Amino acid sequence: MGNPVVHFEILGKDAKALQSFYKQAFDWDFDVPVEGVNVPQYSVVKTQTDAGIQGGIGKSPDGYGGHVTFYVGVPSIEAAFDKIEKLGGKRMMGPDKVPGGGPTIGMFIDPEGHAIGLVEV
Repeated sequence: MGNPVVHFEILGKDAKALQSFYKQAFDWDFDVPVEGVNVPQYSVVKTQTDAGIQGGIGKSPDGYGGHVTFYVGVPSIEAAFDKIEKLGGKRMMGPDKVPGGGPTIGMFIDPEGHAIGLVEV
């Protein structure tokens, strides 16, 4: 069985401006901003539909440019990292528990340099 994409993130220089843009463009609402794992001004997106996946928008951590990331659901982040590293990928961060009782997440860099997220499901 394959692993589904379960979450997306849009990070940039001005979280409030990005949230305003996506609210106006797609009628998305947002939870009150929280401090995520290394992500300031992070708000969970409420797309107001049961279709598709949910996500979040926040400010990029210092020193990083804006980017879009998708997260793949896996049973074990450590097991996924082991496999990814054998295939030429590199661990970027984690596993880390999201504050406030959230899931365990991690990120890796694929062999071409793309950042991809993992969520333990």
